[in-house]
Amino acid sequence: MKRPLSLTARLALLFAALAASLLIVVGVVLGRAVEAHFVELDSHELLGKLALIENHLLTSVTSEACDTLAQRLDDALVGHDMVGVLLRDAEGSIIYVVHPGHFGAPQLAGQRLPAGVASWEKDGRHYVGRERTFALPSAAGEGSRVTALVGLDITHHAQFLDTMRRGLWLGISVAAAVAAMLGWWAAHHGLAPLRRVTATAGGLSAERLGERLAEADAPTEVHELVEALNGMLDRLESAFQRLSDFSADIAHELRTPVSNLMTQTAVCLSRPRSADEYRDVLASNLEEYERIARMVGDMLFIAKAENGRLPHPDETVALATEARALVEFYEALAEERGVKMDVRGDARVRGDALMLRRAISNLLSNAIRHAHAGGTIEITIADEGPQVALRVRNHGDTIAADQLSRVFERFHRASADRQRHGEGAGLGLAITSAIVEAHGGTMSAESADGVTTFGMLLPRERAPS
Repeated sequence: MKRPLSLTARLALLFAALAASLLIVVGVVLGRAVEAHFVELDSHELLGKLALIENHLLTSVTSEACDTLAQRLDDALVGHDMVGVLLRDAEGSIIYVVHPGHFGAPQLAGQRLPAGVASWEKDGRHYVGRERTFALPSAAGEGSRVTALVGLDITHHAQFLDTMRRGLWLGISVAAAVAAMLGWWAAHHGLAPLRRVTATAGGLSAERLGERLAEADAPTEVHELVEALNGMLDRLESAFQRLSDFSADIAHELRTPVSNLMTQTAVCLSRPRSADEYRDVLASNLEEYERIARMVGDMLFIAKAENGRLPHPDETVALATEARALVEFYEALAEERGVKMDVRGDARVRGDALMLRRAISNLLSNAIRHAHAGGTIEITIADEGPQVALRVRNHGDTIAADQLSRVFERFHRASADRQRHGEGAGLGLAITSAIVEAHGGTMSAESADGVTTFGMLLPRERAPS
C-alpha cells in the first residue's frame, strides 16, 4: 500500500506551488510591460525618422535641393545602422534607398505595407516598418508624391526579450525550489510540537501515566490539542489510580475476614466436634461472610459513584422528614449509648431520596458511635444562599487536624481509638461523600474542643418558574 505524503511534504509542495504561481503571474506581467515599452520606443523611432524624411522632402523646393536630397539624407542617417529608408516616386520607382538589406523582397518590389506599424523577418532578423506618402512642393512638380518606407531592425529587442524570458523562467524555477525548501523547513520546525506529542504519547504506559505534554512551547494551533490530551491523561491517571487503590484496599480489607475464616475452619477441622460446635463455627463464618458481602457492596457503590454510574432520580426530598425518620430508626441504639438526638430546621433539595437517606444515616450512625454518653447529637438543616446545609454535630473525641482531610477516604479511620468505637470498615463517610458529590454538593468536617461536625452542602431546590 502506497504511503501518503507526509504533512511536511504537502505543505512544502503547496508553498512551492503558490510561490511559483505568484512568480509566473509577475513574470508574465513584467514581460508584457517590457514588450509594450519596446513597441512604443520602436513606434516613436519610426515616426521620428518619417518626420526627418518629411522635413528634408518639404525643403527640397529647388532643383539644387532636389539634387542634394540623397546626400542630405545620408548625412542625417549617419550612425543609424539599424534604420533602413526606401523612397519611391509617384510611379513606384526607387529614388533613394539606404540599408536595402532591411527590406524584404515584397517591399523592394513595391508592395505596400498595411497601415500602422508592420513587422517582418529576414535572414533570422526581426524588423518593423512604417510607410507614409508625402506631397512634394511645386518646384519638384505640382501634385507629385513620394512614398517613404522606414524599416527598423529590432533584432536586439527580440534577443533581449528572449534572454529576459529565459532568465525569468530560470529564476521562477530556482525560486520555486527555494520556496519548497523554505516551506519544508518551516513546516518541519512548525510541526515539531506535534512530533513531541507523538513521542510522548508513544512512551506512555500504565507505569508512566504521570508524564504530561509540554504546553509552554506549544504553538497556538496545537495548544488546545495539548490541553485536551493532558486532560485526557489526567483522567486516565485518576482512573488508573482509583483502580489501583480499589484493588489494594479491597485486598487489604478482605485479608482479615478471609484469614479469620481460614483459621476458624482449620481449628474446627483439627479434631472431631459435635454438631453444636460445627453449628457455632458456621454461624461465626456466616457473620464474616455477611461482613465481606457488605464490604464488597459498599466498594461497588463507591466505584459506581466515582465513575458517574449511579442512577439520577430527580425528586423533591424533604431533609427534615428524612432526618426525623432516621432519628426514630436509631432511637434504640442512641438510648443504649446514652445520647439524645435533636433535629432543627427544614429544607428541600432535588435528588435521590434513598441515596440521600443513606448519606444522612451514615453521618448519624457515625455520630452515635463516637458521641460521649449523656451528650446530644444535633442535626441542623438550613438554607445558606443557593445551597442547603445539613450538619450533624456530636460531642466526643476530637479528630486530629491532620486526619480531618482524610476522613472521607475509603477505609480510613481517624485513629485507633475511634476504630474501637465501631465495627465498620471505614467506608461510611466515603459513601456519604460519593453520594453528596453525585448530587452536586460537597462535604465538610470540623472538629475542635470535643465537638465534631460533619456537614453536607447540597444545591437548593429551585422554585418552579
